[in-house]
Amino acid sequence: MIYLLDSNTCIVYLKFADSRVRTRLDSLSANDIAVCSVVKSELFYGAMKSRKREENLNKERQFFSRFVSLPFDDKSAEIYGVIRADLGT
Repeated sequence: MIYLLDSNTCIVYLKFADSRVRTRLDSLSANDIAVCSVVKSELFYGAMKSRKREENLNKERQFFSRFVSLPFDDKSAEIYGVIRADLGT
């Protein structure tokens, strides 16, 4: 099974060394985990606004380098719009 991480999951992993999220992800093969470029951009944005900019950017880069990065292109954006509208949110 492939896991696609969201922003909140990544944040918990990076901030809390003793979290269940970290334990679970560390138990999986890196080949079974992916991160979308949108999630990466959200975390990089947060790091850029943080007081520990370079430290956080380095942590994020190291974390993301372990996993497959999935691009979010125009077709994906259109599919997202359809799904979101179907969900009524």
